[in-house]
Amino acid sequence: MNATTLGLFTGLALGFAAAFGGFGAFAIVLVFAVAGLLIGRWLDGSIDLAGWVRAVQERSRR
Repeated sequence: MNATTLGLFTGLALGFAAAFGGFGAFAIVLVFAVAGLLIGRWLDGSIDLAGWVRAVQERSRR
């Protein structure tokens, strides 16, 4: 199991815990699942956050 899969399952578990009995459970689970997936991809090295930060800084300078 790689970090992406682990991050996705962690996000899903946290989403279910946060949404238990609450309104808008689907949206909460979706947000946590996406967050877990992105963190897992970052840990795997599939996402370059430094590149995103540089791109945002360059756009803000214009």
